[in-house]
Amino acid sequence: MNLFIRVDSDGKIGAGHIMRCIALAQAWQDHGGEVTFISHCESEALRERISKEGFQFIAVKAPHPHSDDLSITLEYLKRPSAFTLHPSPTWLVLDGYHFTTEYQKTIRDGGIRLLVIDDMNHLPHYHADILLNQNIHAPELTYHCDENTTLLLGTQYALLRREFLKHSNFQRHIPERAKNILVTLGGADPDNVTLKVIEALKLLDDPGIEVKIIVGPVNPHKNILLQSLSSTRSACELLINPPNMPELMAWADMAISAGGSTCWELALMAVPGLLFILSENQEPIAVYFNKSKAAQNLGWHSRYNFNELSDLIFSLILDFKARKAMSDNNKDLIDGMGSLRMYKCMMEDHA
Repeated sequence: MNLFIRVDSDGKIGAGHIMRCIALAQAWQDHGGEVTFISHCESEALRERISKEGFQFIAVKAPHPHSDDLSITLEYLKRPSAFTLHPSPTWLVLDGYHFTTEYQKTIRDGGIRLLVIDDMNHLPHYHADILLNQNIHAPELTYHCDENTTLLLGTQYALLRREFLKHSNFQRHIPERAKNILVTLGGADPDNVTLKVIEALKLLDDPGIEVKIIVGPVNPHKNILLQSLSSTRSACELLINPPNMPELMAWADMAISAGGSTCWELALMAVPGLLFILSENQEPIAVYFNKSKAAQNLGWHSRYNFNELSDLIFSLILDFKARKAMSDNNKDLIDGMGSLRMYKCMMEDHA
């Protein structure tokens, strides 16, 4: 059976949409299905990741609202024999805020089963066979959908890649004083909040801490970050699009993260930490993690100067009880079975 995924990545969108779609694609692949990504993806590293997973990749030069997007997508959906052994597509996944109500309706009117992945309930109406919102606040949203749309709302459907599922029973040790700090602020980080965090960590002037800083595949600030790190006394390492995120999260005593989809990975690995809001869609996630006492929500990144942020980081480094509570509460948020649940729901809807 065939799964087509229409998802994009650039310096503004980041990598999160593609990474969670890879998780769903892996679940489909594990059950013998074929997967094709149709994507406007500016990152060579992400394109290589998709290909190495064994998925087909079709490039979209001009994404929606350009008219070529929808016409090219429909063209490939209607003639899959060019790149698959199966006679017809089964599902299309749409993941991106730029795919409008009209885009969805055209796809569904074409007789193609449609899964729409959403975060914000920002459209006046959704046309889909299945609508997925994997976020913790999703059950509280009121969606306007087609009458026969199946709503899958909440963290039980959070899409985690298979490399994380190997660590679903990970038992975390909480040290009295945090030493290993993981910084991960999204695939793009257009406002370069990573630099602010590095400068705040430098103010700690603590050679006893070790910092690993994740830079996503579409981050344009790598050289500036390296220059800043050259003057730190702490053991700091800049890692560009590392393949071993579960191991890095297992290593970390605490994290400084954006409030995006990485939060579900951190939750599965029971990593305590501080969350920044870097975009509007991250705000509900950060607020609920804070409410659940699974992380501390710092709010919008622009609120803090270097000194204030340094004090907040140092406070959590020393606060064993807070980190222990965060780690324990993370375990209640997610079980890692979301991708499998999604696959089963799609199969039930297909039957």
